[in-house]
Amino acid sequence: MHPGTGGHLDEITSGTVWRLRSRACWAEAAAQLMPAAERDPRTALCRAELLIEQCLYTADHWLEAEAALRLAEAAVTSTEQRAEAACARGFLAYLGSVLGPRDRLDEAQAALGRTSALLAPSAAGRPLLDFRRGLVAENLLRDQTAAWIAYRRAHDGAQAHGDTLLASSTWRHLAALALVGGDRVRAREGFLASLQLREELGFMVGVAPALAALAEVSEPAEAQRLRAEAGRLVQSLGGVPVWLVGRLGEAEPADPAEPGGHPGGPPGAPRGAPPRARPGVPGARQAG
Repeated sequence: MHPGTGGHLDEITSGTVWRLRSRACWAEAAAQLMPAAERDPRTALCRAELLIEQCLYTADHWLEAEAALRLAEAAVTSTEQRAEAACARGFLAYLGSVLGPRDRLDEAQAALGRTSALLAPSAAGRPLLDFRRGLVAENLLRDQTAAWIAYRRAHDGAQAHGDTLLASSTWRHLAALALVGGDRVRAREGFLASLQLREELGFMVGVAPALAALAEVSEPAEAQRLRAEAGRLVQSLGGVPVWLVGRLGEAEPADPAEPGGHPGGPPGAPRGAPPRARPGVPGARQAG
């Protein structure tokens, strides 16, 4: 899901749509795709992913995302497209559980399970599926070991497929788990890699979370500068991500166990053994 992947998501990772998307203008980007989405299943899937991403950053616009996904689900014509639609369905259900009004864990697990059954082991969609399974494991099932394994697979797959944007997320989430496990060196490595990738891609809406995550493992003066920069960026984008608003002025790092307090998510994160699992950690971490 980044410029130049050569995959089916090129419609939302290049040109005008990418520029709108990266600057938090999801509705405008979706409008650009709507004419083609009404006749082309792949474009319909891309449009649905865009509007689901809007839910991630705004904790709102659920009805628009649901309508777009239903349109895509009705239009799919191949096994690959059915897998993509199921993966999107699982992610929307996950976000609804973490940021929305009700628990949709069963729906998320069922949809991601369908995705896995439909995808070949080497399919290009596997890394994204693994990443989303990691999110469910970490934030809904509270299983950090399973999350680390899924993120690691997603990270390796993202690198193998050249998916730089996904890698920026896997870096951040692996780094966050390293931080929970007490490894600040690997955490900083991952947070810094995530930030650099997002800046290189020009994915501006994702830069503020990366800055805030890096602040968690920085010296006080640098942390203050990073949070201030993130705050200015959030303000310039109209107050998104919403889960960062109000947190960036804190003098102390946010508790990773607090809702919205997870520092972030990653390509190529920590190496070696996964951090020790902490079952039952309260609250939801950063959604994606």
